[in-house]
Amino acid sequence: MKENRQKSLLDNFLHSQTSGSIVLMLAAVAAVILANSPWADLYQKLAHLKIGTYINGTEYYLSLDHWVKDGLMSIFFFVVGLEIKREIVVGELSTVKKAALPVVAAFGGAALPAIIYFAFNPGGAAASGWGIPMATDIAFALGLLALFGSRVPIGLKVFLTALAIADDLMAVVVIALFYTAKINILALIAAFVLLALLGFVVRQNMRRPVLMFSLIFAVWLCVFLSGIHATIAGVLMALIIPVRATIDPEKFFTILRRHETLLQRQTLTRDSMVDDKAQRHAIEQIYMASEKMIPAGIRLEEDLHPIQAFMILPLFALFATGVTLDSSTLAGFPNMVSMGIILGLMLGKQVGIFGFAWLVVKTGLSELPSGVTWGQLWGVSILGGIGFTMSIFISELAFSDARMIEDAKIAIFVASILAGILGWVVLHFLLPRKGTVVESADH
Repeated sequence: MKENRQKSLLDNFLHSQTSGSIVLMLAAVAAVILANSPWADLYQKLAHLKIGTYINGTEYYLSLDHWVKDGLMSIFFFVVGLEIKREIVVGELSTVKKAALPVVAAFGGAALPAIIYFAFNPGGAAASGWGIPMATDIAFALGLLALFGSRVPIGLKVFLTALAIADDLMAVVVIALFYTAKINILALIAAFVLLALLGFVVRQNMRRPVLMFSLIFAVWLCVFLSGIHATIAGVLMALIIPVRATIDPEKFFTILRRHETLLQRQTLTRDSMVDDKAQRHAIEQIYMASEKMIPAGIRLEEDLHPIQAFMILPLFALFATGVTLDSSTLAGFPNMVSMGIILGLMLGKQVGIFGFAWLVVKTGLSELPSGVTWGQLWGVSILGGIGFTMSIFISELAFSDARMIEDAKIAIFVASILAGILGWVVLHFLLPRKGTVVESADH
């Protein structure tokens, strides 16, 4: 029963990732077409459209693409933070034995690509791009895996999900620690004070939308002013959201029984509770207790997934992937930056993930998931080379030179497409056919 429930949750999650990845790809293709069409100037003007306000004669604004990358992407990172916390608290990263395989594999899949990139770009402005090939795009990787449907063992789905979330956690740490130029300590202190206040409001279950929105915006603004990338505010806020029920089940049932008895003793109709304060109070107590039994983090994650999958990420792709493909852009391709990224994602990811997973299993720290073979694990390791969203995001933080950013994005496209195709081919031949049961092979 537990496995069926886990499978249902994963299937719903993977379905949203599959649909979202299709929309994301369409947005990226649209961006490239627009950037290389007669409407290219209009596309650039739209991306750099100033949106802001005047206060006391001073102009405060960000361009539209920056509102998407620094503002809306904070919601994406908030969802990422919720996923990370859920897996650490109650999911596949909640114990050392369960976490060992995906976490160590994710570390190998992040470290080796960075080393490969640095080998090609050991110095100069290009050296700062070492974080680009470290990241895996969870939407595309899980979306491609979901295309195989019931042929995919539940253990393989769980492994890739936990791997991608551990990979996201490392990407967040890298962005916060290594792609922050200068820190404003006062703004950072203010952010943590406001974050603590927001945490208190959340724990007290206060239903004041204006207060909540004001605190959320204030935390985001302080993180933005601190010099740390504003999207980290989303992760920090996610960490204070509970992913477990905030009421004990026994207390929940006690409240239900007590107020149910009161309501049954009286004649309850659709109209009676309007004037009967006792009935209204009983209904409110049942409603509040039920809300506490549903973790806020789980509810927010489910509610925000469609928003970030079908609006935020496509908007990010629309403004971040519009690379101009002309003779001058392609003249120097491939170069050291692009080779470091392509080999990092294509070679570093699969060798790092598969190699470190093999070490963990062979040393006895963990074991292969049930029903999963080494060949299938290799196929998933190749899918880890789909960098796309996170890699593009980091490329814009790593480089200030527009040409380097364009080279990086083209390399990310090439590597992600190759990793997706190769991973799909490998899994197509190595996944069991429908109705076939395959035992895990620890050899």
